[in-house]
Amino acid sequence: MAKIKNPISDSHLLQLVSEVTSGLIGYDYLVEVAKCITSSLGMRYCFIAECANETKTRLRTVVFAEGEKLLDNFEYNVSDSGCQMMMGGETFFLPEGLYKKFAGATGIEAYVGAPIISPATGEILGHIAATHTSPVGAEKDETAVLKIFAARAAAEIERMKAEEKLKIANAQLKILLNESEERFRDLFEEAPIAYVHEGLDTKFIKANRAAIRILGLKQEEVPNLYGKSLTPDTPDAQRRMTEAFESVGRGTDTSGVVLELRRKDNGKPIWIQWWSNPDKGGQFTRTMFIDISEKVLMEQEQARLEAQNQYLQDEIKLNYNFEEIISRSRDFQRVLQQIEQVASTDATVLVLGESGTGKELIARAVHNISNRSKRPLVKVNCATLPANLIESELFGHEKGAFTGAMERKIGRFELADGGTIFLDEIGELPVELQAKLLRVLQEGEFERLGNPKTMKVNVRVIAATNRNLQQAIEKKEFREDLYYRLNVFPILCPPLRNRKEDIPLLVKHFCQKHEGKIGKKISDVSTQVMEALMAYDWPGNIRELENIIERAMILTRGNTLEPGEWLPVQKTEVENPVSTTTLRLEDVEKNHILEALKKTNWKVSGEKGAAKLLGLNATTLEARMKKMGIKRE
Repeated sequence: MAKIKNPISDSHLLQLVSEVTSGLIGYDYLVEVAKCITSSLGMRYCFIAECANETKTRLRTVVFAEGEKLLDNFEYNVSDSGCQMMMGGETFFLPEGLYKKFAGATGIEAYVGAPIISPATGEILGHIAATHTSPVGAEKDETAVLKIFAARAAAEIERMKAEEKLKIANAQLKILLNESEERFRDLFEEAPIAYVHEGLDTKFIKANRAAIRILGLKQEEVPNLYGKSLTPDTPDAQRRMTEAFESVGRGTDTSGVVLELRRKDNGKPIWIQWWSNPDKGGQFTRTMFIDISEKVLMEQEQARLEAQNQYLQDEIKLNYNFEEIISRSRDFQRVLQQIEQVASTDATVLVLGESGTGKELIARAVHNISNRSKRPLVKVNCATLPANLIESELFGHEKGAFTGAMERKIGRFELADGGTIFLDEIGELPVELQAKLLRVLQEGEFERLGNPKTMKVNVRVIAATNRNLQQAIEKKEFREDLYYRLNVFPILCPPLRNRKEDIPLLVKHFCQKHEGKIGKKISDVSTQVMEALMAYDWPGNIRELENIIERAMILTRGNTLEPGEWLPVQKTEVENPVSTTTLRLEDVEKNHILEALKKTNWKVSGEKGAAKLLGLNATTLEARMKKMGIKRE
């Protein structure tokens, strides 16, 4: 059975729907809920249906959505669908085979739904359901979340019906103005909206049946009750009531004021949406209101869940070091403190460190907790792009700007406007482009190739390099003014050999990361293996560790990592007879790369390539070979 991973948690789904439907009521609210459910639950269809007859044997859809698209509504028999359970007041979830059980479910495999129940009478009004044309997993059983949406949908359906009845009642009221007092009184009593006539001191004069039911009154209590006595003693509730009656006293109509009251019979809190206007004689007010308690309680619950969700996110970030970063090293904790300090600013950040130490994760962490996190983080690897294309990638070009420019191209700086751009391997940027980059950093402006018009952008720059830029400045390979403009807030990413206490955490993380791809679960690591990993100096840093763990998982037969040929061995001898004490650092690196290339028969990338052996990205190795003039003989 195909399984679709649930893309969103219950609290996230509630938060998402709350944000999308904020301020919406009635049909507009139901439409957005249906769209959100299909996209968030990963289901193909969602529909909200109401009873189409008094016997509740037929249903009609109020909203029918396929993703963001609204489809035509339709009527159907309860017996022909998966709705029988819900019409009895129960939720229903079937992961596959719906069409085999119900004649009207042609082509539908999976079904999840909840009944829509009137909060006032407990009557089944209809249901809300999501369906899919393929089987789904048990994680799609979101009936608990759908029940929350169904409660709000019930309020909105009743509101729509009540508003429709109110329109009809108002139309009838106009027609019957000149008819008998008895007919007017009947209409007043039976109206679905609560009506109250109050004195200017809030004393009740008359109240219809809907008002008596909502407020928990007895008929004989109406002439002797003051409306203010129903208001809780909280300052906010008292203030709202006072302001509302002062508005009426000044002859001002109220429009949808929300008041918190207490039921007379049991003191239960209720919330009403209240409209009132003074009688022409000035002796009393005509008031109508609707019960919105379910809506208010749902909003309060959503606010609580949002606050809880935010707290949990903060806890996760605190405990797991900015989501993707795994460390308990004190040295790395200082790095995380630096990230927190600089993230809220727009300062340029320069991330320094050896290859494979996680410089890109540092850049992402800075962006993710910055004020620009809702805008994109655009990445550019300066080492992988040919020199003649870097300018076009960074700043874009117009059609015909150079040979092969068949259409206009938007550059990375333009794409990152309002967000962050990450310039990886900045030390490999050609000198001729460094002046143009310096201008963007200082002035926030540039020109596309082939277009003299100056463009302005607001971009935060994070750069990273494993090179010693000060040495590059001495060799005239890097501009000194650009270095100082980039080096506003440097963050040094420590090598793995300086944070070995993180190795057990990283080994566990990489085992979990690759178990799905390899199809093998590692539950334990032998003491001998862990000691060997802790003793190794990891010249390729975290990237080398990940590659070795992936290789070990492939070679391991059981569920425990045991010693084998895959374990790294600390080099104690130099096979090359040339003394390294007389060589420059670059010469030693060049010899090391040549040695790796010879061992792999000059294969650069792939599982048995030199890049894998050296713990480098293939593109990074190719850039270094080009820089050092290394070519196959």
